[in-house]
Amino acid sequence: METPVSAAHPRITIDLNICHGQPTVRGLRYPVQNVLEYLASGMTEAEILADYEDLEAEDLRACQAYAA
Repeated sequence: METPVSAAHPRITIDLNICHGQPTVRGLRYPVQNVLEYLASGMTEAEILADYEDLEAEDLRACQAYAA
């Protein structure tokens, strides 16, 4: 069962059965680490959202906030 990492980061969840327990976005198979790598590589929010239709703009911001 997916569990939010904290009340401060409700979009970031951990489920031992998804991505080996890595923090993911809303229980989807998008590890936070991958989203951060996309952003760090220079992809824009629009490009990421176009490539990964399950993601929302708020998910990208949640990943950045979680990393901070």
